[in-house]
Amino acid sequence: MEELLLEAREELKRLEHIIYVTLKYTRTVDVLVNALQRLVDIYDLMIEALLEKAKAEKLIDSLAKSPALRAKNLQELYADDKQLENYLKFYTFIKNLLKSPYSKREEFRRHVTHVVELENSTAAIDIDNLVNCERFSHQFFRYAWGKVVGLPEED
Repeated sequence: MEELLLEAREELKRLEHIIYVTLKYTRTVDVLVNALQRLVDIYDLMIEALLEKAKAEKLIDSLAKSPALRAKNLQELYADDKQLENYLKFYTFIKNLLKSPYSKREEFRRHVTHVVELENSTAAIDIDNLVNCERFSHQFFRYAWGKVVGLPEED
């Protein structure tokens, strides 16, 4: 369980590198898509760690093979946890962004944007939004770490 979270931490470092280094020199939508995919990978690892913890506590028998099913199982397992629900909604949103057809705006410039037409709205992912996504994933990491390993004692 803890190994999955440590791997998620390494993925978070790679995401930070994409945002703060790679995007500085290579402002393309492909880099934004890569960062979104990295976000999904981070969430997959943390969801798996939370489910492994639930399995160790004998709350579930086995883990689903599909990442989408794992997220659904986790949501059902902790249906009363609104914070976790928000993290899982964000995860689903990012996965939907990656599956949907997209267009590019202002490629090779500071405001490079990955634009996706959704059912009722348009999602525009740019560098600033990606920074907020990264911060949100750090919050989820701290949440998952607290659930799986436990929060460190304060002095």
